[in-house]
Amino acid sequence: MRQSACAVYILTNRRGGVLYTGVTNDLRRRLEEHRIHRDGASFAARYKCTRLVYFETTANITAAIEREKQIKGWLRRKKVALIEGGNPEWRDLSEDWIS
Repeated sequence: MRQSACAVYILTNRRGGVLYTGVTNDLRRRLEEHRIHRDGASFAARYKCTRLVYFETTANITAAIEREKQIKGWLRRKKVALIEGGNPEWRDLSEDWIS
């Protein structure tokens, strides 16, 4: 992933029961914030959403915000299909990035 790109991402908890969609201009930093619960995203913290199962980069923050809104408007089954299209095992895509 390009470090300076904006990203739309989906997190889940260990059981995969909850999906959280977010947007950021620094995905690595944002994931770390989620993991230490210093993120202001009380939903993600409450449900322990720390596993990155999907992300896509965009050229600018406006495009990222629009895409985030689009995904948030989808039913769960469509979000699951998006995740499974590129990550059928629901692997934590950030496991190699963050120690």
